[in-house]
Parts: sequence; structure tokens; C-alpha cells
Amino acid sequence: MLEEIRNQALKAAKELLEAAHLKKGDLVVIGCSSSEIANHQIGSHSSEEIGKEVFTAIHQVFSDQGIYVAAQCCEHLNRALILEEEAAERYGYEPVNVLPQLKAGGSLATAAYHTFSHPVAVEWIRAHAGLDIGDTLIGMHLRAVAVPVRIDTKYIGSARVIAARTRAKYIGGVRACYDDTIG
Repeated sequence: MLEEIRNQALKAAKELLEAAHLKKGDLVVIGCSSSEIANHQIGSHSSEEIGKEVFTAIHQVFSDQGIYVAAQCCEHLNRALILEEEAAERYGYEPVNVLPQLKAGGSLATAAYHTFSHPVAVEWIRAHAGLDIGDTLIGMHLRAVAVPVRIDTKYIGSARVIAARTRAKYIGGVRACYDDTIG
């Protein structure tokens, strides 16, 4: 089961990477319910093992491309995020003092905290793209204009997977022209 979950997470991350046209230095938010993956109600059966498998797979895909990953904590930590200190500094996110754990932060954020070289928690980000695994509501951490990304991976375990990218706002009126290459 864990190998299948890892493979599904790898596939979803690769599909998002390709579809969202991410570049080095971009930021991706991941929300994940290990309970939902294991076919339980969100927040009811956190699994350290599932969190590690999912985070390791996703982190591998994005870090290989120089893309930062932010792991969203659960609502018990107000959906704070765990990311590398370097990413927080680059984007001007102020660290807060909290340590995620299985029942307050969740398994994905806990795995991120123990995997990153210099992890920090922040209260909010504006990510370029994201994966929502198990209805974890990552939308608050995406840039202003989120666009759904259709990927083939619809589930990781029993958890629904929703992917999104963001784009620059279109401004102006009927005379405005837009550059489709700007993401």
C-alpha cells in the first residue's frame, strides 16, 4: 500500500510540474490528509508513514527542479506552513514559533519539518501552484488568480487530488492585449 501511495504522489507531482510550467525558485503548496488517503475522515487517523511517503515523493520531484515545497499544516495550527528557511527569506515570509506533530500540524507537515535542512513555520504564503490531497483547502495559500490543472491522478489512496496553478492578473479593458507566456 505505501509503495502505491508513493507512486501516486510521484505521478501527481510530475503531472503538476509539467502542466503548471513551474520554474526554478517557484513555490508549491501541498496539503495532505493521510486519514483521507487511508479511507478515513480527515483528521481522524493520521499516519506518520503515509505522510512520509507522500512528502518524500513530492519533495523529490520539486526539489530536483529547484522548486520550493511548502507543507500545509492542519487546522489545529491554523493551516500554517512548513518550508525551508531559504524560501521564507526569499519571499519575505516571517517565521512563527510552532513545531508540527502528528495530531497538531499533521503527518505531511511533520515529515517536511524532519526532512528540510532548515525548516521554519510561517502563517501564510502565495504559492505558484499546489496539490490538495484529501480536501485540505490549500486555496488560501495560492496567488490571487488560481487556475485548475487537470491531471490524470485523481486519487492518492482514497483521497481526492486537486491541482492548481496560478497566473498573473489580467487588467485593462477592451483595448488591452495580454502576453500568454506570462505565468
